[in-house]
Amino acid sequence: MLDRAVIDALFPADLPEPEHWEQRYPARELPEGALVTRFGPSPTGFVHIGGVYVATIDQDVARRSGGRYLVRVEDTDRSREVEGAIEQFERGFAYFDLAADEDIHRGGDYGPYQQSEREQIYLTYVRHLLRTGRAYLDFATKDELAAITARQQATKLPTGYYGSWAIWRDADPADVQAKLDAGDPYVVRFRAPDDTGARARFTDAIRGPLEAEANRNDVVILKSSDQSPRLPTYHFAHAVDDHLMRVNLVIRGDEWISSVPVHQQLFDALGFEPITYAHIAPLMKQEGGSKRKLSKRKDPEASVDFYIESGYPTKAVLYYLRGLANGRLAEMPLDQALAEPIKLEECGVAGPLVDLVKLDDISADHIATLTGAEILEEVRGWAERFDPELRTVLDAEPELALRALAVERDGAENPRKDLKKWSEFRAVYGFFFPQLHAAVASAADERIAALGVDAEVVRAVARDFVENYQQLDDGQEWFQQIREVAAKHGFAKNAKEFKKNPEGFPGSIREASQIIRIAITGSTRSPDLHAITQALGREETLGRFSGLVAE
Repeated sequence: MLDRAVIDALFPADLPEPEHWEQRYPARELPEGALVTRFGPSPTGFVHIGGVYVATIDQDVARRSGGRYLVRVEDTDRSREVEGAIEQFERGFAYFDLAADEDIHRGGDYGPYQQSEREQIYLTYVRHLLRTGRAYLDFATKDELAAITARQQATKLPTGYYGSWAIWRDADPADVQAKLDAGDPYVVRFRAPDDTGARARFTDAIRGPLEAEANRNDVVILKSSDQSPRLPTYHFAHAVDDHLMRVNLVIRGDEWISSVPVHQQLFDALGFEPITYAHIAPLMKQEGGSKRKLSKRKDPEASVDFYIESGYPTKAVLYYLRGLANGRLAEMPLDQALAEPIKLEECGVAGPLVDLVKLDDISADHIATLTGAEILEEVRGWAERFDPELRTVLDAEPELALRALAVERDGAENPRKDLKKWSEFRAVYGFFFPQLHAAVASAADERIAALGVDAEVVRAVARDFVENYQQLDDGQEWFQQIREVAAKHGFAKNAKEFKKNPEGFPGSIREASQIIRIAITGSTRSPDLHAITQALGREETLGRFSGLVAE
């Protein structure tokens, strides 16, 4: 074991003792049973929807218990940090209403909330473990570590840095001093307990009692001395930060279950009270006959930005995620499910499937409950960032937009559910707006030509419809105008009649109606045609036939 003077010389002379930080971050004054949770995003890539899933649970269980939910940016892996990742995280969590009680912006009494700004705190506790013999300096090079792994693999032994394989674990202090004098870089490793036969036991808040082999590896707790700032590894930062921030419930993905044994050892060595863990099953995707984890690399829907750019309503996504966490919530109406608590004991141990078809249905149902004004506000907000042209049009034509949204919605017992996300607004409702409408220029237009009606007949139908058009309030009376023009030009009264004698008619009433529908909407599929003309007005309705009439 190194002399205390040698150890202290490795650290700043004014580095505080552990007692300083214990006083700086006292126990929180919270009601009995209050839970303090944290979410720790790492700025090493885009935010996974699984992060929103876990943070939703973090926020819910903390606030309902009278506790606190905090966000701590875990940026100790500087080499993998991606520019803009923190901004993307903040954008995503703002979209999903996952604001923390304490974070880098709101602050709080237990900050800083960014690990790269907590260097002094970590160094205090690293020095403490070195002084107590629970950590040591390790000068092993990458080549030496690779050689150790190769020998272990050749002899079919567990790989790692432990026991006799840990070449600096019990090094002569004189050899350590010689390396320090030479200026060789080193890491600090935790000295794992020698009892390799021990078992690690803990009770998971979701999975119940769990047991695993105790950690045998001397894990790195402080990265190389030739780096600045001197930052810890995740394992050590987790132990120190969760203790000092007085977190008492850690909710995280089940891939961290295997890390619990080393975390238990670190908490014990540091003299910290153990923490309760709740390990969440990961979000999954169906692929053929099997399931796999939702992948950042393979699945666009794994990214939070996918949901924002698509324009899924916040409430619809949160409702869906809460239903994945607790099945009973998926059976409730949306507003009730958002108000009900998420219960950890009801979280499954098998990963729930992410099904975008199901989410689309939920989203369409939710949008169908909104007023036209609410939809317009949401679409305008989405379009400001993702479709500036649409935003300009909506700002110029707000009344037309509301009339369009009212079609088969206002007063309808079963409102239309043709809008699943804000990005679909242009495709579904764009034809209402002259600025966005793809007008029919002639009878040769492929949309018209696809009907199989002679071009001259198409032009004649259009001319007669325009010439005799009346803007009638009654839908049946209005549609009679199409029947009359169809009859005048020899169209069959129905499809059955046309099918019996296709050579005797230019088409059926269906084809005649589609000529009018395409001219007005640009498509063979649309909401009720009479309602559309009521929203557009007489002048705009007739103006859409100009290409056909002018021929």
